[in-house]
Amino acid sequence: MHLGNARTALLAWLDVRSRGGRMLLRIEDLDRDRCRAEWADAVRDDLVWLGLDWDAETPPQSTRTVDYAAALNRLTSVGLVYECYCSRRDLEAASAPHGGERRYPGTCAGLPEGERDDLRRSGRPAALRVRMPQESLACSDRLHGTWRESVAGTSGDIVCRRSDGLHAYQLAVVVDDAADGVTDVVRGDDLLASTARQMTLGRLLDLPAVTYAHVPLVHGPGGRLQKRDRPPSLADLRAAGVSPGEVVAALAAGAGLTAGTGQLRPVDLVEGFALERIAREPVAIDATAWARAS
Repeated sequence: MHLGNARTALLAWLDVRSRGGRMLLRIEDLDRDRCRAEWADAVRDDLVWLGLDWDAETPPQSTRTVDYAAALNRLTSVGLVYECYCSRRDLEAASAPHGGERRYPGTCAGLPEGERDDLRRSGRPAALRVRMPQESLACSDRLHGTWRESVAGTSGDIVCRRSDGLHAYQLAVVVDDAADGVTDVVRGDDLLASTARQMTLGRLLDLPAVTYAHVPLVHGPGGRLQKRDRPPSLADLRAAGVSPGEVVAALAAGAGLTAGTGQLRPVDLVEGFALERIAREPVAIDATAWARAS
């Protein structure tokens, strides 16, 4: 975990504990080639080191393939699923950026059955897309307010099973949340664009609604912290002699919960906490300098 992961986990934990809820830990390991058991153990160790506990750990995504397939079958039975043979290059050539993302133009949605049969016989792998309704959906977020969005207009029909056979994140988390009894999700602003897609899928599957809250991200000297940039991890800070109390205090200060630094435990922040009152701007923390200084 890097500081951005840790800050979101801290805010989610504080929201749960201040409202008397249950904190659930779920290991999202859809891509088994990129997910390893030791990395999941490292996440658990990081949470414990910070002082964040959980009430239950739900089944990891790698064990839920049958559930995802059942959800896709339900959507297929009502005519909402179709095969998409577009390559990445096809998509880049055919779709225009929309709000920083690319909208799928529906290339394979209306393929003649003969052409579709030819593609099947060729052995070309197909993704499965779900047709999104044209009408706009009322969306809401505890921090961002309400808006209306048509996923068909912003993203187009969305992939729910990739061409390599893996079920896609958008479908998986919707099925997971319903199976786990999740009522509230607190996550980073980078996933705000997924809200309408997931709400739409939930409605198409007739699943219970979820309340979302998207919190500001942590930025480093080069901008938003991203795994591919290898920002200092909690393990790096720990090795450099930084204490969990220092990390919690810095994250709390960046969220506008405290005025200074020093040492804090998550439990010290529960009383009077309200997620809606946190600072709303992205937080800049130079973890590299912090680790060097320590």
